[in-house]
Amino acid sequence: MRQDEITEIVEQAAKLVTEQYVFPDVAERIAAHLGDRLRAGRYANAADPAALGALVTEDLQSVNSDLHLRLQHRATTVSEREEEPDEEFWARQAVVTMGGVARVERLAGNVGLLDIRPALFPPQVAGDAMMAALRLLGGTDALLLDLRGNRGGSPDMVALLCGWFFAEPAHLHTMHDRAGKARQSWSAAYLPVPRYAPDKPVHVLTSAETFSGGEELAYDLQQLGRATVIGERSRGGAHPCVGHRIHPHLELTVPVARPSNPLTGTNWERCGVTPDVEVAAGAARDVAYRRALEALLATDPQRPTADEAREALAALP
Repeated sequence: MRQDEITEIVEQAAKLVTEQYVFPDVAERIAAHLGDRLRAGRYANAADPAALGALVTEDLQSVNSDLHLRLQHRATTVSEREEEPDEEFWARQAVVTMGGVARVERLAGNVGLLDIRPALFPPQVAGDAMMAALRLLGGTDALLLDLRGNRGGSPDMVALLCGWFFAEPAHLHTMHDRAGKARQSWSAAYLPVPRYAPDKPVHVLTSAETFSGGEELAYDLQQLGRATVIGERSRGGAHPCVGHRIHPHLELTVPVARPSNPLTGTNWERCGVTPDVEVAAGAARDVAYRRALEALLATDPQRPTADEAREALAALP
């Protein structure tokens, strides 16, 4: 890449961060750091946009470790519009991943399994697929919600899913922008499928790779007392962001707001979601399944599915 091109990209990134990043004081420090690195020749040997994006992302995140603040390389041309990051990409991905519904299964003992990955797609592109999955799972007595492979996605889909787990609308968080404006997010008041009974146990599985919207879903259900989180501490990315094209194949994503949980007053940024039961991600399903079966048998040892539940328990490691 030419030096003038590199300089223009880095300076534009610094300007956008200064103008839009959710924490203005931190934004000034990040922009100054990029300027220092540019003048020191940090990016001079970047051979292509992908290499430059990796270097700039490392420097963007070095100040306060915000994983949503990044300069991402795109193989396809980045849209000219200012937009939520990955909008067109995720819309295409929803088509080929069944709307993020990777697996729906009834396990022995009438325990449901819903695996949502790679993302929580917006309801307008994946709502029908997700509602079909919830309808199938409605008759189960407990649920394993697997988010170990979930890398983020739509807050609207989080609100829609949370609506299934609560009998009444629940306040999920309040989003604050850098100007001090606040907007509340609530779980969906209406769903086209029956809600999951509030007395049915829910276990959420997480990994060190669970990120962003996947973390929000786990955090909301945990903090509101609706689910037990089992697995590993998640990555820690809470800030929603807006994408900017600063090169045909480079998109700068800038976090523009921060969520605040009504109970904790904070969120999962940098710290991740802390599991209630911390185990290796690979063991989380078996641990959660065992806990679900044991709880169901303790509640009603004569339930119609008791025999298959006991057989399933005996087969677990």
